[in-house]
Amino acid sequence: MEGLSLFELNALVKRSITQCLPDEYWVRAEISDVRHHTTGHCYLEFVQKDPKGNNLIAKARGTIWLNVFRLLKPYFEETTGQAFVSGIKVLVKVTVEFHELYGYSLMVQDIDPTYTVGDMVRRRNEILKQLQEEGVLTLNKELEMPLLPQRIAVISSATAAGYGDFSHQLSSNAHGYYFHTELFPAVMQGDQVEGSILSALDAIMERLDDFDVVVIIRGGGATSDLSGFDTYPLAAACAQFPLPVITGIGHERDDTVLDSVSHTRVKTPTAAAELLIGYADSAAEQLYALSEQLRESALWRLSREKRRLSALRNHIPALALKQLTDARMGLLGIKNNLKQSATVLLTAQKHKLELLRQRITDASPEKLLQRGYSITLKNGKAVTDASQVQPGDMLTTRLSKGEVTSVATSP
Repeated sequence: MEGLSLFELNALVKRSITQCLPDEYWVRAEISDVRHHTTGHCYLEFVQKDPKGNNLIAKARGTIWLNVFRLLKPYFEETTGQAFVSGIKVLVKVTVEFHELYGYSLMVQDIDPTYTVGDMVRRRNEILKQLQEEGVLTLNKELEMPLLPQRIAVISSATAAGYGDFSHQLSSNAHGYYFHTELFPAVMQGDQVEGSILSALDAIMERLDDFDVVVIIRGGGATSDLSGFDTYPLAAACAQFPLPVITGIGHERDDTVLDSVSHTRVKTPTAAAELLIGYADSAAEQLYALSEQLRESALWRLSREKRRLSALRNHIPALALKQLTDARMGLLGIKNNLKQSATVLLTAQKHKLELLRQRITDASPEKLLQRGYSITLKNGKAVTDASQVQPGDMLTTRLSKGEVTSVATSP
């Protein structure tokens, strides 16, 4: 028996597939191993995984010819904001082909970006739900923004146009506000977004007291590069970061998980700078209002004190007259009291003197003589001791009335 050659068998399979599957089919799958050929064609694999074990349960080789790929790729990325890379889920219109040499493959004719958008939204919602369940979703939003955030840690690519716009906007603000910015370089597109931003956040965490706020900005990149900001580790780190995080990483119609958990989300780096300048404007307005309030309070206090001093000045004559009158009345009272006190004192002293005079008078020799006493004198001096007298001494005895002279005959 001669049998079929391999080519003949494969040709038979090809005819059978062409006859059985002649139409175009919409197929749901995850793309992997995406390779861009130098010719402009795109070669990839479509896979389906077991939702429970994540094991492959189906796989097919895919091809997107140049004439389709050059239209399909920008359309898909612009619509979804997602790069056409491995790991995303797609809904593609394919034709089934079998080649005698290359075997079974799917030829992509069209793609429905809304399916991928839906899957991306689902993944974002799953991340947000997980953060909500963990109680960290709104932690950064609940932080109080400093009244005047001037010390700014910037996470961006050093060469990004958005970083230049941000820095220029801050430094050239109309009011001349001062802002201190420090760049913590990070990759803002591609597979390294998550890891590099996390590293930058770690570096800022080590110098937490040096900054008031963190600004994550990206500008000038493709919309399709935003997928790096839709990861759970990055969202969780920003949600729980102890400083307010401002994001300006997207375009007008793009939202990322990072935007959802940050303290404040703006559209562009320039808008982030305007936001910070706005905070400075608000602080300046409050400072001006406080200075005006202080000035008005000082003027009011001075006016009140001026009125009080004027009233006191007007009261001085009356108060002085009252004080003089009161003093005069006080002096009159003191005068009367002094006069009365002097009279009383003089009377008392006069009475004492009278008593002393009486006592002196009662103790005088005259009074003693009148009572029958006498005084014997010798040579004019009173004799108080008999031993003072010698026989023959002339003695004089003084009586109440008159004197008696005698000669001592014996001691």
